[in-house]
Amino acid sequence: MNRFCPVFRTTCICESLANVFHRFSTNLIIMTGQEISVNIPPTLDPVYSNMIQIAYKDDEFTFMFLHQLPQVNQARAKAIVSITPAHAKNLLAVLTKTVADYESKFGTISASREMHGTEKVTTLSGYS
Repeated sequence: MNRFCPVFRTTCICESLANVFHRFSTNLIIMTGQEISVNIPPTLDPVYSNMIQIAYKDDEFTFMFLHQLPQVNQARAKAIVSITPAHAKNLLAVLTKTVADYESKFGTISASREMHGTEKVTTLSGYS
């Protein structure tokens, strides 16, 4: 059954948003051993990113989510998020598990023709 997705503001055939967030909170309970309440402000809009720049130094990782238009040599920063190295390691583990779960449900994700290796990810070390 097609539904309207309030996050992406389009018709979708995905699970309801409430079920998705319930599943995420269940994962948090399993991983952290405690339940947390997440407050999502109604004014918080989702952003689309097709490119990411990752920088790190001894005490943090910074992710800059970018949107690059096709055929244009320019990108616009959409969000910048900094996390501790421990959280970066946890993010890697959760992302690895989530991608594996996705692929078992929907099939293997193949790299798009426009992405060759890691050209859509730029890593800078020791920034200040």
